[in-house]
Amino acid sequence: MATDHIDVRYVAGLARLHLTDEECEVFQPQLDAILNHAKSLLELDVNDIEPTAHAVPVDDVMRDDVPGISLPVESVLANAPEQAQQQIRVPKVIADA
Repeated sequence: MATDHIDVRYVAGLARLHLTDEECEVFQPQLDAILNHAKSLLELDVNDIEPTAHAVPVDDVMRDDVPGISLPVESVLANAPEQAQQQIRVPKVIADA
């Protein structure tokens, strides 16, 4: 790490947070503890560990797309607040379309 100490007021300024003196007194030791933990991670030997995007394997949990029986048009349109030409009418979502 470039430095062993980062001032909590500096970080708060970057985040555009206004901290009181009491809040700074509470947060500074917490920030120091986080930085010390991150610094301790640099001591780990990770040469034989393969880089991964996830800590555990991620499997596809989607089911196969199998066509099935659709609902009858009449029962779908029965719940529609507005309908026209056997379709559900919705408000326009693109202003210039």
